[in-house]
Amino acid sequence: MTSGISRAGARLNALMPTRADLADMRRDPRKDLLAGLTVAIVALPLALGFGVSSGLGAEAGLATAVVAGALAALFGGSNLQVSGPTGAMTVVLVPIVGEYGPTGVLTVGLMAGVMLVALAALRAGKYMQYVPAPVVEGFTLGIACVIGLQQVPNALGVPKPEGDRVLVVTWRAVEEFVRHPNWTAVGFAIAVAAVMLVGARWRPTVPFSILAVIAATAVAQVAGLDAAQPIGDLPSGLPAPSLGFLDLGSLSTLLAPAVAVAALAALESLLSASVADGMTVGQRHDPDRELFGQGLANIAAPLFGGVPATGAIARTAVNVRTGAGSRLAALTHAAILAVIVFAAAPLVSRIPLAALAGVLLATAVRMVEVGSLRAMAKATRSDALILVLTAVATLALDLVYAVIIGLVVAGALALRAVAKQARFDQVPLDRGDHSAEEHALLAEHIVAYRIDGPLFFAAAHRFLLELTEVADVRVVILRMSRVSTMDATGALVLKDAVEKLQRRGILVLASGIRTGQRQVLDSVGALDLLGQDGREYATTPEAIRAARDHLETTGVLTAVPAQKPRTSSEEATR
Repeated sequence: MTSGISRAGARLNALMPTRADLADMRRDPRKDLLAGLTVAIVALPLALGFGVSSGLGAEAGLATAVVAGALAALFGGSNLQVSGPTGAMTVVLVPIVGEYGPTGVLTVGLMAGVMLVALAALRAGKYMQYVPAPVVEGFTLGIACVIGLQQVPNALGVPKPEGDRVLVVTWRAVEEFVRHPNWTAVGFAIAVAAVMLVGARWRPTVPFSILAVIAATAVAQVAGLDAAQPIGDLPSGLPAPSLGFLDLGSLSTLLAPAVAVAALAALESLLSASVADGMTVGQRHDPDRELFGQGLANIAAPLFGGVPATGAIARTAVNVRTGAGSRLAALTHAAILAVIVFAAAPLVSRIPLAALAGVLLATAVRMVEVGSLRAMAKATRSDALILVLTAVATLALDLVYAVIIGLVVAGALALRAVAKQARFDQVPLDRGDHSAEEHALLAEHIVAYRIDGPLFFAAAHRFLLELTEVADVRVVILRMSRVSTMDATGALVLKDAVEKLQRRGILVLASGIRTGQRQVLDSVGALDLLGQDGREYATTPEAIRAARDHLETTGVLTAVPAQKPRTSSEEATR
């Protein structure tokens, strides 16, 4: 009992901030403060836009960026990660808002936060490395498409149509625009997106998103453009923390959406942290601490009316490129956004929704890495198929199903490739010390097969069919020293094949069974079957001698003299 408590305490302690984190923040604070300011400028329109897109409003996006951004920066596992509302999470939240309302989203966020903390305690962060690259690329492409389509109603200046499928909503928005066109909104959206995309190529370090939004807001106010619908009133500050939204009776109903949100938060946050590692030298994130930090962030954000948060790849990339070296940059970003919430809410409320739509449209375009997609498409047909399936599933279904489908297809194709590596070949008998005539007599009645590679469920039945087709021999020798892995299915198939051959009067001998495979063979009874009457041997020459003795005992052969003792070179023929 005491040792269990001690282990739990040690594990919890490993997830907490360390003195090294504080030392890193003191190393170059000026550079971190500047990076945090830059990220805050980039994050402001994104936080507002994703809050609006989620259905909870711009204030929910700001609350998430401030509260979740600060806690994830403090407790997370990356020195460079910037967290907040993201487009991927928005995609998941829209149908939850439609079905359960805003309070349902807050409850889902709280439940997802608890799940993330549990995943961190179980040290589940390391499993992120097993997600194949084509799944990640397809996932990202699908998210970019969904984010872009979500902005169509605001970019066209029409009320958001009913529906929780983005393709249906987009089509209805286009139909409404055709009936009542709003070219002012379209102009704002296109102008802001164009400024961001062109400006990023011209001066990558300049935050064109906030400059374009400020310009669009100024034009709308000066020209009195009523068609450019603004965000609307924002509260001057964060609300007091509250659990008033929590309905304990609805927890079971919201479990499935909470699992989806937690899975997405874990996937996107760990992916973003990995991207940050790849952009730097000497920075490595702790995946379990990252899950812990994101869990605490998602537990706290709903208390202030915020939506679920994740690590944000775009903001994290800006943070790295502007020279951030510690958590101070992400903390600064959250603090600056908090100041904006308290001091500039009236100004922020005047930003046209079409301008925010332009920001998110440009963000969606910049998420698509054409070079990476081209590389994946050219790598193998399997990689291209996984990428396309994941992207289509993301667009047509939802993100969690998309990742599951991508992983299942990738796993099936990988198993297929591994199964193809399994070989079952007939090999000639070693001549040894026999004369040519004697060797021919043995080869007439003895056949040897070598099994190469994995003998498992995906490849075992082919082996069974080939082995049981053996005819006109008295002894079969299975050379098993090159079997790389074996599962229960493979062991059962082997046992079945041996029993079928024995019923036909064919003796089966085995050589070179590895120590690691004896347990699985023993568990299904195959080891006893091969071991009875001395049918298992360490080397192939020993099995050949036993086969010869069997043939002589049964009267099949009488003219083959005994072999001379062999040297240590026999081991090479196992």
